[in-house]
Amino acid sequence: MLAEEMIQHLTKDLIPFWEQLADEEYGGFYGYMGYDLKVDEKAVKGCILNSRILWFFSNAYLLLQKDSLLFYARHAYEFLKSHCLDKENGGVYWSVTFDGQPEETIKHTYNQAFAIYALSSYYDASKDEEALELSKELFKLIETKCTDEWGYKEAFDEAFHTIDNEKLSENGIVAEKTMNTLLHVFEAYTELFRVSRENEVRERMRFILDIFAEHVYNRGQGRQKVFFDRKWNSLIDLYSYGHDIETAWLIDRGCEILGDEDCISKMGLITKEITANIYDRAYVDSSLLNESLDGIKDTTRIWWVQAEAVVGFLNGYEKCPGEPQYLEAANAVWDYIKTCLIDPRSGSEWYWAVDQNRVPIKKPIVEPWKCPYHNGRMCFEVIRRIQHDS
Repeated sequence: MLAEEMIQHLTKDLIPFWEQLADEEYGGFYGYMGYDLKVDEKAVKGCILNSRILWFFSNAYLLLQKDSLLFYARHAYEFLKSHCLDKENGGVYWSVTFDGQPEETIKHTYNQAFAIYALSSYYDASKDEEALELSKELFKLIETKCTDEWGYKEAFDEAFHTIDNEKLSENGIVAEKTMNTLLHVFEAYTELFRVSRENEVRERMRFILDIFAEHVYNRGQGRQKVFFDRKWNSLIDLYSYGHDIETAWLIDRGCEILGDEDCISKMGLITKEITANIYDRAYVDSSLLNESLDGIKDTTRIWWVQAEAVVGFLNGYEKCPGEPQYLEAANAVWDYIKTCLIDPRSGSEWYWAVDQNRVPIKKPIVEPWKCPYHNGRMCFEVIRRIQHDS
């Protein structure tokens, strides 16, 4: 039933919603829909949003094999290639205007990673060698311009001079390195390695896994740290429940694609503990709390956190089939999503969040961070895993 419902939600709700946002005049996809469901056709187009939409339609095509899905993937690809890439300095801008002119020209490692992620999937869907070459070029750019002796730097100006990392920092601090960016570099490299099998990508994935094991993961507390200085010293006592459950399954997937038994064994112990602790500490009222800062829990239910919880708990069950509480939790969170987070209004998608009383918070339905990446990926992962096991 879970897989069947995911197929229905993907094909009847998510895909039609994002297809309607294609900008036929200027390319790409409209960048903003308010809580009132009004589309701002002149809104800034975030390059992360466009990359994630490219990834979404590419994977929808790979799963469903419908030509219309490849058409929309190509629509996103052409916009990324023509407008989001800086042809002079290299790399992907933060955002462009509605008609595709550079708007916020800073470069961020996070943004480069999502372009790699999307281009690699698009190559798999389309077999367009140009997309794979662009993905490889961005990999080389990250490795040459976005690294130091301790790992990955994050924020840069247009010409890749280091600047303050305000885009990926929060809670009153500015971090030089973040767990979030590191995770999505690993995710991007996983996808690039899956389609290219290049040894250099494999070695950098192993390097990142070592950083997670040695610096990001707090063994004493059984969770990840979030914000760091340049040398991976933690800056704040923040426990991001959504990122922890997302990390657990993304690292498991990356290790599986690497096919490295040492990595699978070493990291599997960590991801197993992360999953167990999230279940014990943050799974409340059939849903996942948002985060905890200095021990104070934020009870908001964010859309992406719930989507990652479904996949993370399903992944936990697959690793430990003798522990049915994870499968029960995956189903319960999906029921919570259907009841509380999927907007029943015609022409909408998911709410951004609801409060602890299940009342929707009036934030945009679409904006540079609100996209079909987390909820679309939830559908893909559940369908693929259940079909594979059946």
